[in-house]
Amino acid sequence: MIEAAFWGGLAASALLMGAILAFVFEIPKRTQGLVLAFGAGTLIGAVAYELLEEAIDISMRGIDVAIGFGLGAVVFYLGSIRIDALSPKVAEGMESKRDPRTSGLALVLGAVLDGIPESIVLGLSLVAGEGISVAVLVAVFVSNLPEGLSASADLNAAGLPRQRILGVWGLVVVASAVAAAIGYGLLGQMGPHVTVILNSFAAGAILAMLAESMIPEAYEQGGRAVGLMTTLGFAVAAALSFQT
Repeated sequence: MIEAAFWGGLAASALLMGAILAFVFEIPKRTQGLVLAFGAGTLIGAVAYELLEEAIDISMRGIDVAIGFGLGAVVFYLGSIRIDALSPKVAEGMESKRDPRTSGLALVLGAVLDGIPESIVLGLSLVAGEGISVAVLVAVFVSNLPEGLSASADLNAAGLPRQRILGVWGLVVVASAVAAAIGYGLLGQMGPHVTVILNSFAAGAILAMLAESMIPEAYEQGGRAVGLMTTLGFAVAAALSFQT
């Protein structure tokens, strides 16, 4: 259980690292966009080769995969609508052009909704005794870094104190560590159907977050090269999945 908590906390710690980078260095917006695109690519790879693939392999009929996937997307969508309600500004042009406060909160929501189930999945991967899923671990860590960087920069630009931003990410890291421990110690004894629902829920939340927030923001900041960086991130995740 301690090992599971360690891996869950390690994967989420990249959020804190991203925030610290945003505060210490003046990182150009174009660079932020390209790094964000690479992280998005790794997450797409994790969805395709790890989360959904495992869920489909375990599922007996596939309906539970569809339910979990749809539920993850719906929960993110509803949370995103609620975040938009906090904004005093109306989006101009693309919906992704929120004011900085709500743009950052959308990435925080995505980090929570996909990060907690992913941490549980990391804990569950230890139950079989085959060790941690390296592909999921790397994909989560690599994608969390630009998420933490971009969201923290947005929230800081909107006037939120740095200590508070770091506190938010610290809570997410602790919650991820606890979730991984729960996945190993409790949910691992409840049968494969739990893994199917959690994997597919995380995949749905990730895909919804990528389409609505992460990729549009990456393109807005990084320009045309974002397509190449996203593909490169996907390729890295795909290669890692064959090493596990």
